[in-house]
Amino acid sequence: MVLVVQRARTSFQTGRTKPLEYRIQQLKSLLSLISDRRTDIADSLKKDLGKSENGTELFEIMKLEGEIRLAIEKLAEWAAPRPVEKNFLTITDEVYIQPEPLGVVLIIGAWNYPWAVTLVPLVGAIAAGNAAVIKPSEVSSHSAKVMEELLPQYLDKDMYPVVTGGVSETQELLKLRFDHVFYTGNSTVGKLVMEAAARHLTPVTLELGGKSPCYIDKNCDIAVACRRITWGKFVNCGQTCIAPDYILCEPSIQSRVFEELKRSIEEFYTDNPKTFEDYGRIINQRHFKRVMALMEGSTVALGGESDESQCYIAPTVLKDVTCESKVMKEEIFGPLLPVITVSGVDEAIQFINEREKPLVVYVFSHDNKLIKRVIAETSSGALLANDCLVHYTVSSLPFGGVGNSGMGSYLGRHSFDQLSHMRSCLIKQLKLEGVNSMRYPPHTPKKLDWARFFLLKTLNFGRLRRLALLAMLAGLTAFVVRQCVVLSRKSSHIMPPHLPSL
Repeated sequence: MVLVVQRARTSFQTGRTKPLEYRIQQLKSLLSLISDRRTDIADSLKKDLGKSENGTELFEIMKLEGEIRLAIEKLAEWAAPRPVEKNFLTITDEVYIQPEPLGVVLIIGAWNYPWAVTLVPLVGAIAAGNAAVIKPSEVSSHSAKVMEELLPQYLDKDMYPVVTGGVSETQELLKLRFDHVFYTGNSTVGKLVMEAAARHLTPVTLELGGKSPCYIDKNCDIAVACRRITWGKFVNCGQTCIAPDYILCEPSIQSRVFEELKRSIEEFYTDNPKTFEDYGRIINQRHFKRVMALMEGSTVALGGESDESQCYIAPTVLKDVTCESKVMKEEIFGPLLPVITVSGVDEAIQFINEREKPLVVYVFSHDNKLIKRVIAETSSGALLANDCLVHYTVSSLPFGGVGNSGMGSYLGRHSFDQLSHMRSCLIKQLKLEGVNSMRYPPHTPKKLDWARFFLLKTLNFGRLRRLALLAMLAGLTAFVVRQCVVLSRKSSHIMPPHLPSL
């Protein structure tokens, strides 16, 4: 393991990741892997999580392909120097930010979407010019095995090695020095990752989870709201970090919520989800027992059927849930949906704020003011109104948590920036020494006045360019108007010829 990391660092130090051509070639190779080996990927996910082929395409492959294509298309733009505002002292100088690779990145993947959440960060690492050690989750063992076999066939195997194994292997990896650690998982392990990284002053990205609340306003379209919540909650058998964890609603609409949830569950998964192809399974028996135990003390309103031999738990809705219920003590990460009654949006906001900051807050309402109020008075990694999960599909939005739900973010350019060092660059000329003398001793009041002007006055060249463009357009308009007037005057002096008489 030590040799693997050393080889990745040695490979990085050769500088071959610096050219954008190399990065694009590696990204294209990763795209080829996804295209060529779709069947192998789908088979591994079927064995791990009971995912259907269509489910794999929708929730693992499409996003990964989209991220790779975006990185290939935008890499030159992302990696280019980024000009910044200047002050009067640096008006003649080059002042810019240069993104540069960090070095060797450790990517620790998760088991719930083992391909997407492991390889999307890898896309960012490759695009930013880093080497990366990939550690897939041992819990999704079939996916980990296929990833270990396939990645070296398509990528630079020295620069992007795959390390498999369990907890002990991960602990050994974390003892080594990396330049960034990107971890996806739960907050308990996230704290251990951060502690280990701190020994080397290594920065971390922690994509964690938490209990993401979902408030339903009584005046919204409850049927549509429950349909979208049902989809967001029970996809992948509830094993999604941004799944709605629980519903908050007023007592007056609770029975209607149960009715609409039941209707949507039957529409999506039939009246027997156990035999339905697109309804998956709990990852293993340990998690099956954990999820089943969370129902203790709550009443099953819908579902509740289970089969330990198949790690099957039906889509289940719980009622008579309080903040002291077992199901409210930890992230569920399974197909259980508690419904808690509150008096209105005031109590819902208070309920959310009394707990750890979630990865996402969901709110369903026609009232834009109510939505904006929830945005203003709560804190979370993201807020999504009137839908579930789909903010993850928008690569221009940073995806990540805050507080207990994580730190750092990724997707699209945010992945590139997260795994780059933004290097400040200022290139001065050995001229204009008279201006520079104001900063040299002795520091007289007059020098301080000049220094205040030159150092504190910033120049917004973007605004200056816009003003210059407007001035040019105004000048051009005036010139055109003037020429039109001149031509008009000339034409007025030219009399039309007399027509011959008939």
